[in-house]
Amino acid sequence: MASLIDMLRASRRTVIFTGAGISTESGIPDFRSPGGIWTQMAPIDFRDFVSSAEMRREAWRRRFAMEEMFSTVRPNEGHEAVTSLVNLGKASHVITQNIDNLHQQSGVPDDRVIEIHGNTRYAKCLNCGARAELEPIQVHFEKHGAPPDCQFCGGIVKTATISFGQAMPEEEMARAEEAALGCDLFIVLGSSLVVYPAAGFPILAKKNGARLVIMNRDPTDQDGYADLVLNRQIGPTMREAVNAL
Repeated sequence: MASLIDMLRASRRTVIFTGAGISTESGIPDFRSPGGIWTQMAPIDFRDFVSSAEMRREAWRRRFAMEEMFSTVRPNEGHEAVTSLVNLGKASHVITQNIDNLHQQSGVPDDRVIEIHGNTRYAKCLNCGARAELEPIQVHFEKHGAPPDCQFCGGIVKTATISFGQAMPEEEMARAEEAALGCDLFIVLGSSLVVYPAAGFPILAKKNGARLVIMNRDPTDQDGYADLVLNRQIGPTMREAVNAL
């Protein structure tokens, strides 16, 4: 803890990188871990979603089956500590692999959150890019057994998340790279660092001279590159660190 606090005090521009581990403390299940959702049902590939109406129906069925969870979870003290770092001027950006919108709910401004895997709290047209809210989509789905087409262009509507086989969002990836190259401290919170290209950002920051902290429940393949590794619960640890600043 003393090392983490010293690094935060010395930092002029910290970047926070979050994975599923910070959100599991809010009650959101980890999709990838043993026993996680993806070990129980295979994720739907983007190409199958686009090419098959049946796969689109199944994808939306799964999403709406999880709506109660996503609509009721709240930010935990880990999210709140990250927000405090942003508000204190310590953290310039939050790069997140999570799709749950909890950083924004905890008070991090939209322009400081870089969502490299998208956001499940709304949808987008794959053709024209128009945003669509979930509630009317769910009403249509429950009435007709299928999602609606885009009201503007008739295109396919999908949750604003990045699926397997789907191209990474160019703008967000460029912003994440810029943030990683511009920081002097890069803190990983709750990521196993196995999903690329996202997992390349900690190494990018480290190679550019930033100090690297990895806080995760289990060891990661990048622990050997880190200046500090903490296998501790994120919320209480980050709250203690922020309170000491």
